[in-house]
Amino acid sequence: MFQILDIGNTHTRIANWDEGKFSSITVVDTAELTANGCDFLKYPAAAACVCPEIKKLLEPCGINFISALNQQSQVDFSLVDRNTLGADRVANAAALAEFYELPGAVIDCGTAITLELVDENRRFAGGAIAPGRALMRNGLALGTSQLPKSGLLENIPDAPGRNTIDAIGFGVGRGVVGVVRELALAAKEFLPLKTLILTGGDAGYFRQCLPDAIVPGVEFTLHGVRLAAGIK
Repeated sequence: MFQILDIGNTHTRIANWDEGKFSSITVVDTAELTANGCDFLKYPAAAACVCPEIKKLLEPCGINFISALNQQSQVDFSLVDRNTLGADRVANAAALAEFYELPGAVIDCGTAITLELVDENRRFAGGAIAPGRALMRNGLALGTSQLPKSGLLENIPDAPGRNTIDAIGFGVGRGVVGVVRELALAAKEFLPLKTLILTGGDAGYFRQCLPDAIVPGVEFTLHGVRLAAGIK
């Protein structure tokens, strides 16, 4: 029995891996992950972590933190800077190469929007990083004097806003769609893609503009962490 963690900027997924399947998948706020030290760990654990401060607090717990430098999947990361590549992106590439036809791309839609490309030879071919919907919205509120923090819309807005809140909703909601569409287009121009994956907490929103993309279950990145950690 192992515990597999996908520690993101906002949320953390924790799952048990035993006899070839995941169970007891829970989601917690990353900010609260270390509230009781290592008490949440019951079995040997592997994790992808994008929060250096959380990783530092959890180092005494004996967790195997994956990276491009120590990963054990079949993906070759020699084409890129392995010292700075995020562990979540390593996991996404590992899961893509294990379960889907290559060349392929993963667009992970969370706090940040990331693109991971894996070519037909299982080489990580690069990608992109951009702000996600919530980060874009929060940036407007933090970086201006009058613009308020608005809510996130469930559906892509159809009409320009006629007040400030609706204008932010239209600008962020449609603007970030433009980002994701452009990343998908650029990926297809760079590689003859056979697979396009949308994952992350906001994947459902962007599926509206990329209906042909595959949206796997919540286990996708967890599988990648497991594979990168060499857990069968």
